[in-house]
Amino acid sequence: MLEQAGVEFAVRAPDFDENQAKQAHSLDGEKLARLLAEGKAASVTVGPNDWVIGSDSIVIVDGVRYSKPRDRDEAAAHLRAFSSRTMLLSSAVALAGGGHVDWTHAETARLEVRPMSENFIQAYLDAEWPAVGLCVGVFRMEGRGVTLFESVEGSHFTILGMPLLPLLGALRARGVLQS
Repeated sequence: MLEQAGVEFAVRAPDFDENQAKQAHSLDGEKLARLLAEGKAASVTVGPNDWVIGSDSIVIVDGVRYSKPRDRDEAAAHLRAFSSRTMLLSSAVALAGGGHVDWTHAETARLEVRPMSENFIQAYLDAEWPAVGLCVGVFRMEGRGVTLFESVEGSHFTILGMPLLPLLGALRARGVLQS
């Protein structure tokens, strides 16, 4: 998303244990996504004039928080649990400079998952695995994941994993992007 928006960036792995943070908090989706994005952004060391972008997404279905599946069997179990349910997908983004979070934003999209047969789930995973194994919610909206849903309410970018438009505004406000 950043590349397509013309934002120059370098990827650096955060020094942040998101699993520990998830286990320590029973926050709602937006609050937890924000906490994870902030933790990732603040944990990356960069130069004094550089900004770090951290982001994360949380999926909740029927009050249960889902993480990325560990394997294909767990991915299929997630899809079975999502069938005919409402998925709340919360994504957050944070900006940090000098190890301190300067700005955050979180949004939640509501996705109505259609009924899915076992044959559909297996065919979907045949086509999309292992790529969807890296995705919370076991889907890529820019791929065949769009076929999982009856309706979607919320920002397309939030569903892709990062509230991009608010981030671009924050980068313009800080002089990183031209306004």
